[in-house]
Amino acid sequence: MKIFKKLHIQVLLAILLAIVFGLLAPKQAVQMKPLGVGFIALLKMMLGPIIFCTVVHGVGHIKDYRKLGRLGIKTLVYFEVVSTLAMLVGWATVTLVQPGTGLHAHDLTESGGAAAVIKAGTTGDFSFTHFLLSIIPRTLLSAFTSGDILPVLFVSLLVGFALSAVSKPDWAAFRLLEEAQAIVFKILGFIMRLSPIGAFGAMAAAVGGYGGTTLLYLLRYILTYYGATLIFIFVILGIVSGMAGLSILRILSLIKEEAILAMGTGASEVAFPRLVTKLKQAGCDEVAVGFILPAGYSFNIDGACIYMACGLGFISQATDTPLSWSQQLALLAVMFLTSKGGAGATGGALVKLTASLQSTRVLPMGGVGLLFGIDRVLGVATSTTNVIGNTVATLVVSRWEGLFDRRQFDAMLHERTQTAKPDLAASPRG
Repeated sequence: MKIFKKLHIQVLLAILLAIVFGLLAPKQAVQMKPLGVGFIALLKMMLGPIIFCTVVHGVGHIKDYRKLGRLGIKTLVYFEVVSTLAMLVGWATVTLVQPGTGLHAHDLTESGGAAAVIKAGTTGDFSFTHFLLSIIPRTLLSAFTSGDILPVLFVSLLVGFALSAVSKPDWAAFRLLEEAQAIVFKILGFIMRLSPIGAFGAMAAAVGGYGGTTLLYLLRYILTYYGATLIFIFVILGIVSGMAGLSILRILSLIKEEAILAMGTGASEVAFPRLVTKLKQAGCDEVAVGFILPAGYSFNIDGACIYMACGLGFISQATDTPLSWSQQLALLAVMFLTSKGGAGATGGALVKLTASLQSTRVLPMGGVGLLFGIDRVLGVATSTTNVIGNTVATLVVSRWEGLFDRRQFDAMLHERTQTAKPDLAASPRG
């Protein structure tokens, strides 16, 4: 049947099979983990070239730097406002529901346990100055080997500005960039064919490794966290989208494949390459996509913000460590900084949460152990929220700046709807 040829359907079926496999044969399921790790590594390998080609090609054509300046300011203001709202939604939800109250996990007030698994040095050295300096790579080439998005974006902007300043319309450099983009996205197409295998390996290892006991033990918190992400997506992002004349439901329909991919792998960065192509096809200007989307993966990680706020509130309740208003405000202020930087990689939100605990020391570090076992389960919602949040950011800011073609957006959604109808009609006969 034609419907099973669609990539997102294949990924969804792989996830369902992985859940069944993980429950029935947990030991064998854990051994599938390299499939997921390998697929994520393949996609991370492509991030640098895709960002470089997209940003340089877009910025290189700019002659009006005031336009880019306005775009940059509006983008960063949007990121800070929306990510702060994400934290407040997470904190308010966990405070209202109180999922950790009554757990009395006093044994976790001692440091160590699962928190020790987080490498020393990844959390203790955080400062705003260190964060700013980390954007500058040691060399132009090392930006592409560090694994972080911000240094690549920094170098790409520099090259784009330089190309814009010295280039002429007929320069061969622009043709080379276009050809390089074609090659990079062709390679990406080859890799994406493996996405069902990657999603199967990642999900099977998660279910097989953590099993049902931990999930039942922390089910209330899992549901609370998922509820917070749904409130953020449909209420906060719904309102933001509506202010720009867009429907959150139509946006979700546009990126359903990328959202399912992030859901299956637990890493929002795996959807980045496909989002670059899809948002340009959906009417967003190349300059807007090339600037807003990569920046969003460092400054607008909405899912991670909710994760951190919910996690800190849950640890406070579960370890019977009440927080004063001043301590709550201090935690939110620290999270405002620690949530920045780094792509939405698997486990990244847990590291950021640990950084917040390490910086404030108002909650026991051992409380991280409560979340360590279910981090992969929570990561499904975290990564999906990150993808949706950055998509909305790109569409909304592009529309505000007049870098968005509404007719092209509507035409793409109409075409996708018409394409899906024959598949559904044909499926009973298949």
